[in-house]
Amino acid sequence: MAETVMQFPVDDDLKVQASAVCEELGIDLSVAIRMFMKRIVLTNGIPFSMTLPQKDYKNSRAVRAMYQLSEEAKRNGTANMTLDEINAEIDAARRERAEREAGK
Repeated sequence: MAETVMQFPVDDDLKVQASAVCEELGIDLSVAIRMFMKRIVLTNGIPFSMTLPQKDYKNSRAVRAMYQLSEEAKRNGTANMTLDEINAEIDAARRERAEREAGK
């Protein structure tokens, strides 16, 4: 299969931001662009809805952070702790720290 090298102008900041997202996904920008082009062919159109972005991007970042924290809590077995159990854990950690600092 013959290959073609494509070149097109793109804002430097946009490229850096897109590359960072791709890196977090475990792919590079070239792979992401090839995936996009394959989806164009498969769907016979643009493979995502074309809507105006939300005005408050901070909300989506906060929601993502909450999902990540929730998953981490599930992994370490703290997802179903009660408030009393959480406070007991905090108190125990504070006591341990105070004892370590007193023993210095």
